[in-house]
Amino acid sequence: MPTIKEILQTMDYGPALETTKEAQAWLDGHGRRFGLFIDNEWTEAADTFASTNPADGVELAQVTQATNDDVERAVAAARRAQPGWVAMGGHGRAKVLYAIARLLQKHSRLFAVLETLDNGKTIRETRDADLPLAARHFYHHAGWAALQAEEFADYRAVGVVGQIVPWNFPLLMLAWKIAPALAAGNTVVFKPAEYTSLTALLFAEICQQAGVPAGVVNIVTGDGRVGEAIVNHPGIDKLAFTGSTEVGRIIRKSTAGSGKKLSLELGGKSPFIVFDDADLDAAVEGLVDSIWFNQGQVCCAGSRLLVQESVYERFIAKVKARMQNLRVGSPLDKSNDIGALVDPVQQQRIHGLVEAARAEGCDIWQPSCEAPQAGSWYLPTLITGASTSAAVAQTEIFGPVLVAMSFRTPGEAVQLANNTVYGLAACVWSESISLALDVAPQIKAGVVWINTANQFDAACGFGGYKESGFGREGGKEGMYEYLTALSEDARPAAPIVAAKVAFKPAAGDSPFAVDRTAKLYIGGKQARPDGAYSRAIHGADGSFLADIGEGSRKDIRNAVEAAHKAAGWTKATAHNRAQVLYYIAENLAIRADEFAQRIAAQTGSKDAAREVQASIERLFYWAAWADKYDGQAHQPPMHGITVALNEPVGVIGIVCPNENPLLGFISLVAPALALGNRVIAVPSEAHPLSATDLYQVLDTSDLPGGALNIVTGSSDELARTLATHGDIDAVWRHDGSAEGCAEVERLSSETLKRTWVGGGKGRDWFDAKQACGRAVLQHASQVKNIWIPYGV
Repeated sequence: MPTIKEILQTMDYGPALETTKEAQAWLDGHGRRFGLFIDNEWTEAADTFASTNPADGVELAQVTQATNDDVERAVAAARRAQPGWVAMGGHGRAKVLYAIARLLQKHSRLFAVLETLDNGKTIRETRDADLPLAARHFYHHAGWAALQAEEFADYRAVGVVGQIVPWNFPLLMLAWKIAPALAAGNTVVFKPAEYTSLTALLFAEICQQAGVPAGVVNIVTGDGRVGEAIVNHPGIDKLAFTGSTEVGRIIRKSTAGSGKKLSLELGGKSPFIVFDDADLDAAVEGLVDSIWFNQGQVCCAGSRLLVQESVYERFIAKVKARMQNLRVGSPLDKSNDIGALVDPVQQQRIHGLVEAARAEGCDIWQPSCEAPQAGSWYLPTLITGASTSAAVAQTEIFGPVLVAMSFRTPGEAVQLANNTVYGLAACVWSESISLALDVAPQIKAGVVWINTANQFDAACGFGGYKESGFGREGGKEGMYEYLTALSEDARPAAPIVAAKVAFKPAAGDSPFAVDRTAKLYIGGKQARPDGAYSRAIHGADGSFLADIGEGSRKDIRNAVEAAHKAAGWTKATAHNRAQVLYYIAENLAIRADEFAQRIAAQTGSKDAAREVQASIERLFYWAAWADKYDGQAHQPPMHGITVALNEPVGVIGIVCPNENPLLGFISLVAPALALGNRVIAVPSEAHPLSATDLYQVLDTSDLPGGALNIVTGSSDELARTLATHGDIDAVWRHDGSAEGCAEVERLSSETLKRTWVGGGKGRDWFDAKQACGRAVLQHASQVKNIWIPYGV
């Protein structure tokens, strides 16, 4: 007789197919042809394309290809509806969002099956992950709608929002986008992915049942041309995009100078780090959820496995054994782990990358199982022997492909983890909480999971660093993406700059006169400009005041190098940074009369003394915030907490205003420094001497060299250099140049830097509402969510 062990080894799961009866009936009820959902009405299906089942290639329905005119009508409907939606108040909007959440739960099985049919992911994932979390987002944001008047009293809805989502999480991405937008009082023009539109169209029916007013939610289907029409429409106030980094760059360029608010959630190449003290079996299960969930078609998939050298071989053996037991097959079979890829094009792309790795000498391993013949399939794949620069180690494959390599020390693990242009997510596995919490903050990613993987919740923000985009979805930080500070509406239409007068040559100038050339300030030292050029600065009455150095690309490069060497400023305690800012304020106060005279001489201002006093107060204000801008500890529905840390952006280039040359400079530089950023500041082009006079103040205030670097010169040329420099993380421009601000946004798209620009409008730098507050702090920081399970 066979032993128990032998019997268990021969046992296998039987088929457990989910019925598609209700989903097919719903499709039949629409004649398998769908129009657009605009202004609470369905259009007739016109020019259509097929939506097919990736698992077998069978056509499910015909979906309409929207036109530019359709987008125009959708935006117009959203614009008409927006004032009434706001007027409903937070409670009124909360009731509608709550009704949507209830209906999603009521029809969850229909949504889950339809999603699986249209997308190819397994029914277990749509049923147990996508649908509960989609409903959770509407419940959670119903609460934010009810609390908006209290929690966001100084903000208003942005207006009409254009939203574009990918095909990997069609319904969940819809919930992530639409729920916060509606909660904040915006109306929506939503474009689902071309491949996977069906659950969005079913959601439109849910909106009708839930009592969403006409025009509040509009759904237009089609290919990239529809997305392009939404991006370029002048009636769109904010764009929210999830998709590839390449398309994100295009959108950033297209929206440059438009004034549209923008959030981008883009690609990733996330590290999955396993230390030698980790629970290896648990880590293997986490790896399965991280890379083979949704066939690896996940932007935050743990596609780079980094294992400590001492356990590398043992862990890889466990991974292969687990891969051998992964079940590949019909997505509707509740026993299966891996379903179909969304489209043959995706299958061919993955195949090409894997075969290129094979040609480069990498080892390719797949389990000994067969995929179905019909449809789009790819077996789970493990690649070893790849170099850190190999295409498969750097490119987002977006499929069930894992690239593994080893490391020796925690420091090397961090270096490998950060060796990517992306920065979306990471996993850290270790039984030492001290080690895990030491490594997690060092990883440049917006989300870090400790001893778990792919955890999401509506209360916890999600989004990336670097070329994984900017902005957050979920949590309070996600709500801010759909709100505008009321103070922005109060800004003057244009900067108020004193009229120029003809300059007067300085009396008695001679070749032997005292040199009055203000140098640059780089690495804590005064430096002559690399080009050895200078420019004369004249006062309000036209008289010569001084020469200033004309900074160049080389000077910016030197300043960036100095800023990166000043990493100690970021590592310093918030208390220490506050003390330095207080010290700067005190030393400025000692020389207040001198600075006031300089401002008056440059600008002719009669409020020069007031500007100096306001600058001192502004330094005290941002010093106060340095150790007060705390993160949050979220309690998602899991055994653990999610710690949302406000981290510095990194190195920020700041182009300062011409008006109020001292106060404008301090108002921008001080908050960046307070939160631990290092700064390359370009002072007022017209009146730079108020900034260059600060050198001695900075030297006597314990500010580390390189934390603040000052490069004088042409705002346009230096801003252009800042925006294109690969080692600068963000650029702010507030000199009132609409064309210059647009150029910064356009040029920043190459590396997807964060930008904060003022456009052609001015700003009252004396007004605390326009120059201070949390809105500024949000520009000077980025949120990292660290998931820490306990009690499991």
